[in-house]
Amino acid sequence: MQWRSIVVGLVVLRLSLSCVLWLAFGLGPNVSLGFNFHLSFSLHKLDLLFREEKGTDPRDNSWSQRIHGHKYEETASTCAKVEEESLKRSYLSFFDGNKDEYVRRYSSFPDTLKAKMKGMAKEMFYFGYDNYMKYAFPEDELNPIDCEGRGPDVLNPSNININDVLGNYSLTLIDTLDTLLVLGNVTEFQRAVRLVIDTVSFDKDSTVQVFEANIRILGSLISSHILLTDPKHPFGRVVFEGYDNELLHLAHDLAVRLLPAFENTSTGIPYPRVNLKTGVPPDSINETCTAGAGSLLVEFGILSRLIGDSTFEWVARRAVRALWSLRSNETGLLGNVVNIQTGQWVGKQSGLGAGMDSFYEYLLKSYILFGEKEDYRMFQASYESIQNHMRRGRESCNEGEGDPPLYVNVNMFSGEIMNTWIDSLQAFFPGLQVLNGDVDNAICLHAFYYAIWKRFGALPERYNWQLQAPDVLFYPLRPELVESTYLLYQATKNPFYLHVGMDILQSLEKNAKVRCGYATLHHVVDKSKEDRMESFFLSETCKYLYLLFDEDNPLHKSDNKYIFTTEGHVVPIDKRFREKQWNNLFPCEEGVLAETQPNNRPPPSNISNV
Repeated sequence: MQWRSIVVGLVVLRLSLSCVLWLAFGLGPNVSLGFNFHLSFSLHKLDLLFREEKGTDPRDNSWSQRIHGHKYEETASTCAKVEEESLKRSYLSFFDGNKDEYVRRYSSFPDTLKAKMKGMAKEMFYFGYDNYMKYAFPEDELNPIDCEGRGPDVLNPSNININDVLGNYSLTLIDTLDTLLVLGNVTEFQRAVRLVIDTVSFDKDSTVQVFEANIRILGSLISSHILLTDPKHPFGRVVFEGYDNELLHLAHDLAVRLLPAFENTSTGIPYPRVNLKTGVPPDSINETCTAGAGSLLVEFGILSRLIGDSTFEWVARRAVRALWSLRSNETGLLGNVVNIQTGQWVGKQSGLGAGMDSFYEYLLKSYILFGEKEDYRMFQASYESIQNHMRRGRESCNEGEGDPPLYVNVNMFSGEIMNTWIDSLQAFFPGLQVLNGDVDNAICLHAFYYAIWKRFGALPERYNWQLQAPDVLFYPLRPELVESTYLLYQATKNPFYLHVGMDILQSLEKNAKVRCGYATLHHVVDKSKEDRMESFFLSETCKYLYLLFDEDNPLHKSDNKYIFTTEGHVVPIDKRFREKQWNNLFPCEEGVLAETQPNNRPPPSNISNV
């Protein structure tokens, strides 16, 4: 694939910009762009990037040859045509061309083109949103091919792919509220808020996943309430006459209905699902994923601090601490599935994707919002363990022998690789690295995921980095790569990322647009489709694409500081959230990491280390 040339292009762009600035203003190559992050590429690395190893086996120094001496059996690809092509082209040979071509192609992005892409992103959002309101509201989602609404699958309660998310509470409308403000449509935002107040109730016989209800519904209600009442008025005076904190009351009502998930659990780790009327179902399983249980702190913490009730933050923080106490003593890693009663790891895979991703994200974002040092210490320790045990490839992104860096799925106890795929959710990680100030590594990892996108016009749900072919072929319009692209552009102001955004925008328009919206790609190679438009397409994917090209958005003003939840909801970084209206309910907070030691116990006899 094309990874090597993408990084070459970024190197050349960086050098070109430095030369221009040096000639114009006498600034050297360490000039800061964007958020005071420095790009530390240097000229001598170009030779290494372009050098072709001759007379050596191309598999030498590859991931598969250097991971703990493992040998992997060749397995059949899910797409024979793709695998055949992979044998002919290394993913490092993604773009043909030279550095001059990259300077010409990526060193600028005209304002007229930026305005065009901004308009295109806005049109994409409204095509999906307007058709949802026309054909689907008040149901949860739009079926964009048949132009119909979709709600919970009441005939098949075990269909958790649908029922975990859809609760018969106008999901797409709620999830989309703050996107309307980001796009500057105050009138429609106010109308949508009134619709939610007048029509939405959580007194439903719906069994939903706690995690999904939290990030999509609770997070949006809290975000929209804060933006409505923000005294700084970043989007102008958006509050309307008669608003009486109804969104906050709805958020509180929903959170109370989620609380039973934290009851009757020996570890404090919550059950994965609740019925909004009756609580935890009698047949509920005792297993949950790390991300699902450990990614509640941002929304629950903000709610607690808005209403002055510590209950919600307390249960969410207790769950995070419980998970943290179960990490491996050897590696510092956590698994991906845990038994909430015994504390035993049912899934011992540790990675950056599904089941793990937002756990790391919320450790850092909780610290940014609440200022609790405990959260940052946990994040720092996690990040170090990730670098030590998941990162494979050469030490430096763009120099040295062997493959460029990649983060793989490993056994939490041994650090040994468990499989040879990565999933599309992992594309969020470069954005998190930007927030952590590790921009060089973010640039490197983002280039890998963009190379996959360039190849298929989408990110397959799972991609086998050994076979260089998709393992799971669908793409449900996920936002993670767009999010990382947006954050990298904000950090570097490198026009390369505008080109990436344009490529993604045009791919979605070409491959996913159907009669009444944008449809999930069932197969990233043949571009066949499924009749579903998930709410995060409007809440996140369209939002990040629009913000990428909207330089003058209020969110980008220097005196307005915001952070995005894992569902893309806008939350201000506000001193209110660093103040608690209750006494400290977390004793020994300063020493919690010293007191809460990793899991020193041997794995249970029925669970092996490998």
